[in-house]
Amino acid sequence: MIVILKPDIDPAGPEVQRILETLHYYQGITTRISGVTGEERKVIEIYVIGDTSKIPDEEIAHLPGVEKVVRVSRKYRLIGRHTMDQEGIGFKYNGLYFSQDTFHIFAGLCAVDTPEHVEMMFAAMKEVGLETARMGVYKPRTNPYSFQGHGRKCLPWLFELAGKYGIRCIAMEVCKESHIDEIFEEWERAGRPTGIMLQIGTRNAQNFELLKAVGSQTEFPVLYKRGMGITIEESLNACEYIASEGNRNIIFCLRGVKTNLGDPHRNLVDFAHVPVIKSQTRLPVCVDPTHSVGRRYFGPDGIQEIFHAAAQGVIAGANMILVEFHPRPEKALCDGPQALTLEELPHFIEDMNIVREAYLQRKDLANRYALQNMAPKVASL
Repeated sequence: MIVILKPDIDPAGPEVQRILETLHYYQGITTRISGVTGEERKVIEIYVIGDTSKIPDEEIAHLPGVEKVVRVSRKYRLIGRHTMDQEGIGFKYNGLYFSQDTFHIFAGLCAVDTPEHVEMMFAAMKEVGLETARMGVYKPRTNPYSFQGHGRKCLPWLFELAGKYGIRCIAMEVCKESHIDEIFEEWERAGRPTGIMLQIGTRNAQNFELLKAVGSQTEFPVLYKRGMGITIEESLNACEYIASEGNRNIIFCLRGVKTNLGDPHRNLVDFAHVPVIKSQTRLPVCVDPTHSVGRRYFGPDGIQEIFHAAAQGVIAGANMILVEFHPRPEKALCDGPQALTLEELPHFIEDMNIVREAYLQRKDLANRYALQNMAPKVASL
């Protein structure tokens, strides 16, 4: 059960105290208060955990300060969309807003290699007005002899360059709990010149101790990548692990699934699941076309396959794109063959803006037809 409070109700006020006292009258009940930042207001919700079958909805709904009561029938108690009109879980971070209605592009290097390449990337981003980046510092690799990332030692100059070029947020993967501490310490030492989004990579999609670790800190939002060979349900339960520890600033990323049915692409593109994730949860949804396609090939129409895959996600309503670029892909220490070039960055941004506008037009069209279909029903009442 979720008890949604009316706007402007103080979580520490007498109304909430009375609600909690009423709920705790029923044995075996525990409660948790959480704030959800919607597009227009902040919603305070009380999560009621335990056997709630004996709690009458009407009694709780009529208490002062209660807007409505929602019965939770699905597994995803914290991230789930239990009714279609329930507020999405949006959040503000370092001047940016993320929700199921916003759109961001995180471009950058799969793996940070040299200060020169990072500066070239940031400079190109600034030129096109992009303030969000991806930069791999810790890199789990299939081959133990492949480049594993520079780790902590590159963070000081990475943060310095990010501040220099006005980068507001960098998505970077963490592979173990100590990486979170290293990032925080170097970020503090640098004077917090940028924002950080902790990424859970596909190889750690069910590393439950790591999920708990990123969930137990609330300084940084979390980007969760779907596991390469696990179901949507398993991946969403992993996000619930993060949320259950206290951090609900989560973005769910589709990055393709491991199956040879996707050949010759690196993975089978799963971006048709964007509206599925948005329907089942209140999380913003990201797509990673680079790791889905895995190569820089052009179609006969002159458009790159990575562009086409990204467009599939955006036209389906994706709120974020995670895409790899590199100033010199031939010299990249990780996934160079799939990285787009800096010369292609303006083209990619413009192309994605076209597709995003098409999605918004489709959304408006659907709303207009829904209203038209509703009008005859209202008139007949």
